[in-house]
Amino acid sequence: MSAMMARMMGTSPGISSSPSIASSPPPSSQSSSLPVRTIPGSYGWPLLGPISDRLDYFWFQGPETFFKKRIEKNKSTVFRTNVPPTFPLFLGVNPNVVAVLDVKSFTHLFDMEIVEKANVLVGDFMPSTKFTGDLRVCAYLDTSESKHTQLKNFTIDTLKRSSSIWVPTMVSKLDTMWETIESDISKSGSAAALLPLQQFLFSFLTKCITGADTSTSQEISKSGFTMLDSWIALQVLPTVKVGLFQPLEEIFLHSFAYPFWLVKGGYNKLVEFVEKQGTEAIQRGETQFNLTAKETVHNLLFILGFNAFGGFSIFFNSLLSSLADDKNDGIQEKLRNEVREKIGTDSSKLSFEVVKEMELVQSFVYETLRINPPVPLQYARARKDFKLASHDSLYEIKKGELLCGYQPLVMRDSKVFDNPENFEPGRFTQEKGKELLNYLYWSNGPQTGSPNEANKQCPAKDYVPVTASLFLANMFQRYDSVTISSGSITAVKKAS
Repeated sequence: MSAMMARMMGTSPGISSSPSIASSPPPSSQSSSLPVRTIPGSYGWPLLGPISDRLDYFWFQGPETFFKKRIEKNKSTVFRTNVPPTFPLFLGVNPNVVAVLDVKSFTHLFDMEIVEKANVLVGDFMPSTKFTGDLRVCAYLDTSESKHTQLKNFTIDTLKRSSSIWVPTMVSKLDTMWETIESDISKSGSAAALLPLQQFLFSFLTKCITGADTSTSQEISKSGFTMLDSWIALQVLPTVKVGLFQPLEEIFLHSFAYPFWLVKGGYNKLVEFVEKQGTEAIQRGETQFNLTAKETVHNLLFILGFNAFGGFSIFFNSLLSSLADDKNDGIQEKLRNEVREKIGTDSSKLSFEVVKEMELVQSFVYETLRINPPVPLQYARARKDFKLASHDSLYEIKKGELLCGYQPLVMRDSKVFDNPENFEPGRFTQEKGKELLNYLYWSNGPQTGSPNEANKQCPAKDYVPVTASLFLANMFQRYDSVTISSGSITAVKKAS
């Protein structure tokens, strides 16, 4: 299952690391003079149109080319199309969407006055609630639902409370990870990065989010992360391109929803582990946020598994790929120099505050989030009729229509980002770079926004980039350079 997760990654959720600058302009800003245009594109014939689009999306073109070709065909970044999953065994799912693929139109996905987010985390398709204890967890709730307020505030409070142990726990678990990698290189000449990376993330995040120590259970310590991999994979398989041989992928992965019973055993073991070891978090959910123990446990596991572990697994893999990219030649030396100038090689000096002073390290993290956002697709459903603005036109959206944004293209909008196709490590440095954070939307909102109960922005919006910065800083305290090739680490040069 880890190998499958790796293929899925290859196709690409209290601490503030963002500067205090103006928030992103509202979608309606300077839109009144734009011409009103009929939304181009078509859903095609019933059944045949969605199936044709699905085959293009997964098989003949791939997600990025799928959206690019339709932009070219419709001469518009806003158009009608279909996205998976579709017929034959998704009879209750409507694949019709309005694609919004420039920065200006994309911002409408985060305006909670005009859109709602109930059950659209991965589009019109929603995995069975059996995967989450027969509950709709926070990610599937709209901001208008009272339970969303309780759960969002509980999540924000959980992260805030974890801040005191976040850095020392991370450094301790990273020591184990790098020792494993060094040992594998010594024995075999290379070390696959994904396995030790996920083991590190699982033990680190489980401790910080649930308060549970994985070392108290031999089975959870050894296999807990693969249980999460399997649990995540079965929920999202109908919506993602994995990269297996076609048409087998279409027949076996994209034609039906996988049942929960395939991962029930592993998930129930994780539930039992959190119930036993995460008692403080559960009691806090009950006494301070009026949640039931069941609601607390299953939401904690979703935050841990889907948002944190799943998101970081993809994102850290992208970070390593960015470090290995030949186009970024010399970046390791520049990052290392900045880290060493600030804190030398003493890992005890690592902190949230010190990495905020590392402008290039932070910019490298933000640029990775721009080019390879961990969650490529964002969805929202129109709460009411409204006019949607792109850079050059207005479009009439009807209540109930589903909007879909593909972030890897949105984040390459040439009207916002210079040389948008290039990975520029220093893009988010200096004043111009800080201003661009208004348009970095990886977190279901702008990097300059603030997660709260009234929006759907990721509660860990600030924790993710600062944790990635800590990861890089720790790496370049420990090593002068790291050689990475095809997902494996083949050499490390220890700090001189």
